[in-house]
Amino acid sequence: MRIGVKPVQALLCAIPLLLGNSAATVERGVDAETGLRSWEWREAGVVLRLVQRLPDQTRAFFQARGFSDAAADRIADACIFQTVFRNESERPLSYSLDDWRVLHGGERGTLVTRERWDAAWQEGEASQAARIALRWSLLPTRQRFEPGDYNWGMSGFGLPPGSVFDLELVVRLGDEHMTRTVGGIECAPDREGI
Repeated sequence: MRIGVKPVQALLCAIPLLLGNSAATVERGVDAETGLRSWEWREAGVVLRLVQRLPDQTRAFFQARGFSDAAADRIADACIFQTVFRNESERPLSYSLDDWRVLHGGERGTLVTRERWDAAWQEGEASQAARIALRWSLLPTRQRFEPGDYNWGMSGFGLPPGSVFDLELVVRLGDEHMTRTVGGIECAPDREGI
């Protein structure tokens, strides 16, 4: 079975949100073949799409890149999403994942960025080659997009499989500083063997 290869085939609902003076939408979808859920936030030409990755899917990906079973489990159990970020506006766009917050259980946490993963490994726990593979698979921590630019990568939210959280995101679009919250995002459950 190919997991996460096909685009979302069935959108369950589109939820218009009024955020400040701008209209935004969050479309929630489910891939008909895989059952993986997605969230796509759009506002003022900024598009952020999050697609669940099964922990087993993530585990296998990183085992194939040289991580031990235990190290791959740590990554797989960190609520990993495939993330696509696009600038469809006419203005430059920038972000820093260090400014974003994971809202869960009354707490405000941070994303597990490239730098946080780098700092988390103990001596000898993961090879240099494996850590480089992880670094390059993740969405960059900071980025600037010109109109029409886009990028994608994995993002880690540091929560157990099956957790539900809100994401507070911060972007700069031209001279405008935007802080928005996308609610009800679900970490994929751990369904090993699918």
